[in-house]
Amino acid sequence: MSALRWGRGAAELGRTLRCSGRPRPGTEEGTLGGLWGPRRSSSISLCEQDGQKDWGHAELLEVLEARVRQLQTESVVDTNTKRVQGAQPLQGHVCSHWEKKLEAERHGLQQRQEVLQGKRPVGLQSLTLRLEPRIWSKKLAGCLQHAKPEAPGNPSKEQLARALQAALQKLGTQEARQPVRPKAVETHILLLGQRLMHFLQCCLVTGHLPLAHHVLVTHHSKRDKQQLLTLDMYNTVMLGWARKGAFKELVYVFVMLKDSGLSPNLQSYAAALQCMGRGDQDVHIIQRCVKQMVREGFQLEQLFTDLALSEEERAVLLRALVKVEPAFSPPVQAPTPTNTSPLLREIYAKDIPVSYPKLHLPLETLQRLFQQQLQVELSTNVRVQSVEKAPQMTKEVTEARKILQSLRTQWEAELLRALQQTKATMASEAHDGLPTLYPFLCLLSEEELVSVLMQVLQALPPQGQPLLFLAHNLGLRVLNRHLVQQKQGGSYVQELSQHYSKYLQLLAANTQVSSSYLPRQYWEALGPPQAPQQQPWALAVVLQLGKELAELLVRAVQMPRSLAAPQGACRLIPVLYHVYSFRSVRQVGILKPHPAFTQLLEMAAEPTLTFETTEVPMLCPPLPWTSPHSGAYLLSSTKLMRAMEGTTQHQHLLEQCPPEQLHGALDALTQLGNCAWRVNVRVLDLVLEIFRAKGCVRLGVPPPRSEAPQPLQPRPPPDSSPVHKAELRKEMARCLKAAREMHSLRSEALYRLSLAQHLRHHVFWLPHNMDFRGRTYPCPPYFNHLGSDLARALLEFAEGRPLGPHGLDWLKIHLVNLTGLKKRESLHGRLAFADQVMEDILDSADHPMTGRKWWMEADEPWQTLACCMEVAQAVRAPDPAAYISHLPVHQDGSCNGLQHYAALGRDSIGAASVNLIPSDLPQDVYREVAAQVEESRRQDAEEGLRVAQVLEGFISRKVVKQTVMTVVYGVTRYGGRLQIEKRLRELSDFPQEYIWEASHYLVRQVFKSLQEMFSSTRAIQHWLTESANLISHAGWPVEWVTPLGIPIIQPYHREAKVQVKGGIQSLTFTSSVDTNQKPNTLKQKNGFPPNFIHSLDSSHMMLTALHCYRKGLTFVSVHDCFWTHAADIPVMNKVCREQFVRLHSQPILEELAEFLWVRFCSGASARSLKRSDLALIAKLQETLQSLPETGTFDLSQVMGSTYFFS
Repeated sequence: MSALRWGRGAAELGRTLRCSGRPRPGTEEGTLGGLWGPRRSSSISLCEQDGQKDWGHAELLEVLEARVRQLQTESVVDTNTKRVQGAQPLQGHVCSHWEKKLEAERHGLQQRQEVLQGKRPVGLQSLTLRLEPRIWSKKLAGCLQHAKPEAPGNPSKEQLARALQAALQKLGTQEARQPVRPKAVETHILLLGQRLMHFLQCCLVTGHLPLAHHVLVTHHSKRDKQQLLTLDMYNTVMLGWARKGAFKELVYVFVMLKDSGLSPNLQSYAAALQCMGRGDQDVHIIQRCVKQMVREGFQLEQLFTDLALSEEERAVLLRALVKVEPAFSPPVQAPTPTNTSPLLREIYAKDIPVSYPKLHLPLETLQRLFQQQLQVELSTNVRVQSVEKAPQMTKEVTEARKILQSLRTQWEAELLRALQQTKATMASEAHDGLPTLYPFLCLLSEEELVSVLMQVLQALPPQGQPLLFLAHNLGLRVLNRHLVQQKQGGSYVQELSQHYSKYLQLLAANTQVSSSYLPRQYWEALGPPQAPQQQPWALAVVLQLGKELAELLVRAVQMPRSLAAPQGACRLIPVLYHVYSFRSVRQVGILKPHPAFTQLLEMAAEPTLTFETTEVPMLCPPLPWTSPHSGAYLLSSTKLMRAMEGTTQHQHLLEQCPPEQLHGALDALTQLGNCAWRVNVRVLDLVLEIFRAKGCVRLGVPPPRSEAPQPLQPRPPPDSSPVHKAELRKEMARCLKAAREMHSLRSEALYRLSLAQHLRHHVFWLPHNMDFRGRTYPCPPYFNHLGSDLARALLEFAEGRPLGPHGLDWLKIHLVNLTGLKKRESLHGRLAFADQVMEDILDSADHPMTGRKWWMEADEPWQTLACCMEVAQAVRAPDPAAYISHLPVHQDGSCNGLQHYAALGRDSIGAASVNLIPSDLPQDVYREVAAQVEESRRQDAEEGLRVAQVLEGFISRKVVKQTVMTVVYGVTRYGGRLQIEKRLRELSDFPQEYIWEASHYLVRQVFKSLQEMFSSTRAIQHWLTESANLISHAGWPVEWVTPLGIPIIQPYHREAKVQVKGGIQSLTFTSSVDTNQKPNTLKQKNGFPPNFIHSLDSSHMMLTALHCYRKGLTFVSVHDCFWTHAADIPVMNKVCREQFVRLHSQPILEELAEFLWVRFCSGASARSLKRSDLALIAKLQETLQSLPETGTFDLSQVMGSTYFFS
């Protein structure tokens, strides 16, 4: 993942002229001088800024005119020559350069004044764009010259055909310029290339194809800039002209492509043939193009099989090809093969009858819900009522809301004008050949961009937000809204509605389909509409766009210094300030709202919150996942594999693997997303009561910011000593930090509770995707079942199931599990305990806030309360077995990472410690490790070791639990020591002077105990670590494929600093996900063992999900914690154990070694490797052949283990 770091460069807004006199020393980048320096443009209006800029340009013109006259005087021999006026054409060779500069400045000033006065439209309408390139190859230049007509006008088709024919022919070795393209691209070169590529793509989308051509021609015509151009850039512009049928322009680009020394690829030929298919081109030129394509090694069939084409593009391409090959027909798309993985054989077997479960809602209701969700996504945001306590509508509140509305109207007008001015400036710069942000600012209408900026301004917290985060947020919002608008064009929405209506026939409770289909299979059989192709943006481009919009907000949004003064009588001040603050050791640039604006917002206390569509659960079942870029939301773009914006390596891997290989993951994600939810309104009402009454930290309800601790002395007395002042500063910093944390937690709770209140009478769905390891997550970030205890308690299944004969018992056991009181007891013991405390359970359900409050002492209080309410209703029902229960019941893995290691190594001792072997009571690996450490400590204490004597009575399960849990996920001794140190500091009676020595001692003992208990585990960890170490040192990131077929690549590379310069602050971030950088060997080797185990537990979960769905169960998970109805727990437990045994019955380590051998060792001799690299490959081969030895544990014992998942 990318690590974002804040840049420290700063520059003032605008470019105003400095006053005469002694110059002020400049502020260095990264210093605080700019923070306290004069705000030269912070308190003047935009009109005043523009006037100052224009006055500066006028003065510059006068200077230039004087310089031109001076140069002309010096260059004219005849002293009687007439004086040249600046407005007249200039003569003479010497002043030609100044003449051009003067005319350009004059022209730019005139355009700027016309834009400001409204006489000139914003954009490129008045600019002349360049069409004909400069060709460096003499042969190609001659052909292109012959294509130009002698008389004014367009060249004929024959002339263009000859030029294209010359371009199609291979250049001689002397003519072809083969640019050197190194593998390790410098960061700034890579950044420039990304900006240029996205600029060209964006021009095509926004209808500025001539501008893209102009910029491409400008770069091609300059040797230094031509090095930035890639084949994809030429192809992008060529494809744009092909879609318009512009043959002349396409020929120019094709000639440039050949002139650059690049060879056309299949995409290049497809664009040329598409263009010919749209126009009435001569068959001979099409034939020459096809022959050259075949000569290059491409086949006609590849045009239809290897390229992603729309139906219209396929038809046009075929029209051109049949002119030269009348009998040609595109290959029939073969049906997607069935996944043949042995783990999924039963899921996709067609000879086994199966009846998949349906939703509990009728077809008419689901169709209505679809229309509601469609309207939500078309509007791109959702307005939700805030659950904050509403203020009394006093005169002050009413006046504050009136003032705020008036200011917003003014701000929208100012933002619109400033945006138009910015676009005009950038359009002019693009005319000079620069890949500016102009087309990106055209992705949305100006009104929509202003709306986005106003929403961001409204949501800005009082303490401000780092400019880096704000820019990232703004850039992504624009991108996501544009992607939705792309789908709105054409007939996509209408086709989607038709297909989704048919898809609901499979899910609705009152319909039947002829055969049994998985949702993905049924959706694919319907032939769903093809969404427009969507290319991810590089992070630097997202930040550049967001930063420009943020600075626009800073410049344009102003308010009166005094709101009580009459309008126009008070000086305006900026609403947003750019300041610097230290976060740890880094200096962070922050955009902070003015206290007056914050106070106005608090006074107005507006009752609504605004969320993006993808931040809210769906009101209808999500679209089935059918590919890496298709699934989840109806219109909003969602990634199958979540990653930092601009990361492409995971997407490339997913797109390259055979489609059937991903079917298991796609179907599992679809099944998880199809689970219908509803809000537990009984719990919600109680939480809202506490939330509005200043919260409760003990119950996980954050208090408001007003409850934050305050410093005892806001200001030090005048006679304070330096030491006292330093202490006060530290106290102030602690209070500010606490206030920021409280505000963050309060805001998160506000969003979650507001969404829960918004959805309290709705059924909703949570679409899922996965991370690069295959672990699944719900897409909506604020309200889902992966959150805290409070978040989980607010949710329950929308579809209920009767408890049946044993469901009530499982509810009681689940309740005791949530309290954490009987972890060492058997299931029968827990059930007996539940009956023993039934009075407390019923009292908690009936009087949660006024009774004995037994539920508040539980480990998970809110989930405990929800379960108390469910048990109370069930036991009071006339027939508990017939009671319809909606509460999810959990079964949690027992240190699941160690369970997978023990199964991989067939480690009998380790398997017994983590409940893989049947036992009467649950085994607690944390307690066993603590016991072994205590035994070692006792022996050392008897031998006189002082630290062992000090630790007597302090070694507990809690002290070692976190370290034991995370050892399986790659924690080092250093990290383990810090974890133990933290636990020891929490013990008030432990002597603090021994913290460092005791933590060192304990981490050694914990690792020693684990080595003895899990010998196979440590051997496998070492083998994985060593393999990753060798692979990364040889220059590759580690890759593997999960047992379910998901391709994995670790995104850890050496950090490369990327800077977005200019404006109020230069943004600097470090990227560690770029495949152009060498792998980070430390992260690659340390990350491989835990990531590999995570990929195994995700495979186990997905297999369990698919088989539970096949048996008609409702199933969701929180990684290694599986949820279903109480009545279905026995079935889920059986499936869970069966799939764990089947998973580990596969030769997982052998298949991993074989994959790594093929991927990194085979063909290595053919590569030009250094001798040291060849030695690494040889050592890797030796390591892969030496698999860790396994024990004698019998996997079938897992089937009888009660506490494997419990």
